[in-house]
Amino acid sequence: MKMTTYLAKTPDEFGKIHYTRLEHKVWQTLIERQTPALKNAACDSYIDALEKMSFPSDRIPQCDEVSKKIQQSSDWSVTPVSTLIGFDRFLNLLANKQFPVASFIRRTEELDYLQEPDIFHEVFGHTPLLTDSQFAHFTHTYGLAGVGATNEERVMLARLYWFTVEFGLIKTANGNRAYGAGLVSSIGELQHALSDKPIVKKFDLLEVLRTPYRIDIYQPIYFVIESFDQLFDLTLSEVKLAIKSAQEMGMEEPLFAMN
Repeated sequence: MKMTTYLAKTPDEFGKIHYTRLEHKVWQTLIERQTPALKNAACDSYIDALEKMSFPSDRIPQCDEVSKKIQQSSDWSVTPVSTLIGFDRFLNLLANKQFPVASFIRRTEELDYLQEPDIFHEVFGHTPLLTDSQFAHFTHTYGLAGVGATNEERVMLARLYWFTVEFGLIKTANGNRAYGAGLVSSIGELQHALSDKPIVKKFDLLEVLRTPYRIDIYQPIYFVIESFDQLFDLTLSEVKLAIKSAQEMGMEEPLFAMN
């Protein structure tokens, strides 16, 4: 597992996590600059869900607050975790409709880009769409697919998550819009994804499973879905069959320099 330079925040005996004034200020800075950047960039489903969540702008919300908001629309909840957790635990949490949320927030010198997920990325980026029944169903199906999968199959599943839940685009009447958490929570990558710089392809499950990625760069390729129906309609058997085919075909050539 990758090492982290951050320390997890431990909840007190009442389940509350205590943050410093500076940490609350980082949240405020992030949310106040990211929210207006979403106009004409994020999809309506995300915008509507974000409004439904109504996050505080001046402080980091507690996980129980976030869960209560989500549970007004779905049976998901969030749970605070250490800075980085293993893929096995991650998948098991999703399979049980619990979304893991890192309890720390980035430092001021890393406002623009962070390689590991912090509470802003996970709460602001991920949790709103858990109120969308189709997207929540896909996330649950993804978790179920990962439970019991081999390590080789999980590598494939990580690519599916990366190019949908993290960095997915969706087609709209006004052009492509972002729904992936890594896009809606990052000004820089959001602008990059909607520019003419990256390659944008129609979502194809088999191609997604065969496409390599790097976590430390803006993505050179994104996949765009027609609607959330494409994700909602994916079945466990379909995903497993596609993984088998992808393994037989091998990887696509990377569109970036290999480290």
